[in-house]
Amino acid sequence: MRPKARYIAFCITLLLAASCKKEACSDIDVNARALFEWPEHFPSMSVPDDNGYTKERWTLGKKLFYETSLSQDGQVSCASCHDPEKFFTDGLATSFGNQQLMGIRNAPSLANVVFEPYLLREGGVPSLEMQVLVPFQEHNEFGLNILEAVDRLKSDPEYLGLAEEAYDRTMDAFVITRAIANFQRSLVSANSAYDQYLIGSYCLSDKEAEGMALFESERLACSQCHNGILFTDHSFKNNGLYIEYDDPGRFRLTNEPSDLATFKVPSLRNVAETAPYMHDGSFTSLAQIIDHYASGGFDHPNKSEIVDGFTLNQPEKEALISFLKTLTDHSFSSDPKFK
Repeated sequence: MRPKARYIAFCITLLLAASCKKEACSDIDVNARALFEWPEHFPSMSVPDDNGYTKERWTLGKKLFYETSLSQDGQVSCASCHDPEKFFTDGLATSFGNQQLMGIRNAPSLANVVFEPYLLREGGVPSLEMQVLVPFQEHNEFGLNILEAVDRLKSDPEYLGLAEEAYDRTMDAFVITRAIANFQRSLVSANSAYDQYLIGSYCLSDKEAEGMALFESERLACSQCHNGILFTDHSFKNNGLYIEYDDPGRFRLTNEPSDLATFKVPSLRNVAETAPYMHDGSFTSLAQIIDHYASGGFDHPNKSEIVDGFTLNQPEKEALISFLKTLTDHSFSSDPKFK
């Protein structure tokens, strides 16, 4: 089966599984709130009833997140592309995976991934539990059948014990997907200067306040897509990055012409620290991004009507960047519990 056909078949399988058995969800419990230091100004988090938080599940998920034996060559883990000290990105345009093979997309940050209604840049996966399967089936990522990974872990008495403690069952694919998802739900970033401003413990400088006003203005229209507490509307857009794209974007999932070269609008939280940017890592600075949107981008047939260009002088550009820097949560990247 060709790679594209295999990917589409995989996504269809996931979506059918989701539609056949809708997992019941409930709000996070008080024990989880204690670990996550849950921010009151953030939305509540829902978790599947079969994967509620416990310390044992979180601990196992963290260990698996850093486990390199999940990859064919034993060199790659989830953390290889999602390094906590780099805000759970890797600082590369596209990532190296199994056998040093190069991936095709920029690795997004996992900060606040719990709030994403769908995952991957084309939105083809509806839950964190299902997303864990993706790197296994991608040859350029883990490149290892998850059942082979299970066999490797079963040879380790420590993992067998942790699986029993966490899920009252032996190590299997269910345990791997649930435990890693359990850990990823704890990656909440909500302590930036902007968050402190929202709760009244930080005053924006004049420059930062000017930048926020520009960000929210009709002239720039940034907040039309990057809005809400997460600075994303979770929609799919083409932003005129190219006239012709090597990556088909959401079209890869839907096969709808209107979805060609559209990608999920990313959150801007920690954006000043998560370069390079765009689905292919083609921009290396915030200034480049601003210049792109100011130009109006290239005239792709699916380009969003919101992206139509604007004029911005140098002091205004500096003010806008100053505001974007207030979205950085340094305590998140330095939090010892994630390392």
